[in-house]
Amino acid sequence: MLKSLSLVLTVAATPLAAQDLVYDFTDSKGCVANGGDWYDMLQCIGVAAANCMDNSPQGHTTIGTGACLWAEHEDWDRELNAVYGPLIEALARDDETYGEPVSMAEALRDAQRSWIAYRDAACHFERSKWGAGTGGGPAQANCLMRMTAERAITLQLESAGR
Repeated sequence: MLKSLSLVLTVAATPLAAQDLVYDFTDSKGCVANGGDWYDMLQCIGVAAANCMDNSPQGHTTIGTGACLWAEHEDWDRELNAVYGPLIEALARDDETYGEPVSMAEALRDAQRSWIAYRDAACHFERSKWGAGTGGGPAQANCLMRMTAERAITLQLESAGR
């Protein structure tokens, strides 16, 4: 009996493996591509994570929820970086071409640095609300996903509107 209980506790404590996730970022990315305005696009944030939780074994456990949210956060972070680099380069070219008195590229760089510090502090606060509880990780991952996605969408629209 003790041996069986030990085996059950060991299996239950085993973290969710990445291969156990049924995750596809195209769920969120496709939603954004079909969205209308900024507000419509924001409704797409978390779609891939929610589908992951619904379709993955243990998707609605604390570990599964955190893994799904973190996976979507990482994809939004890649999206953010993919749009930020070309946008800052285009703004730097505009600064040179038009001789703007205030550098748009430097202003965006400064704003981005401030935004990162704000996002990280805000999401740390979200985690702190859980104390030592296991919901802290998923809460922080959800915050990072949402804020990073919102920033990526905002910069995508800024880039498209140039």
